[in-house]
Amino acid sequence: MAKYKITQVRSKNGATKRQIANLQSLGLRKMHQTVEVEKNPISEGMIKKVHHLLVVEEI
Repeated sequence: MAKYKITQVRSKNGATKRQIANLQSLGLRKMHQTVEVEKNPISEGMIKKVHHLLVVEEI
């Protein structure tokens, strides 16, 4: 399956509790951390909610 390479580039300070929970669900714990997640509707929805904090690459 296709995957996304996600890097957190902006701080979660000032984000809502729901946005912070989405970051944690994606596996992002700190700035400049990179994770790979599978491309599916659930992960796409979480990415869409916090896209302003992330850089997303399709691999």
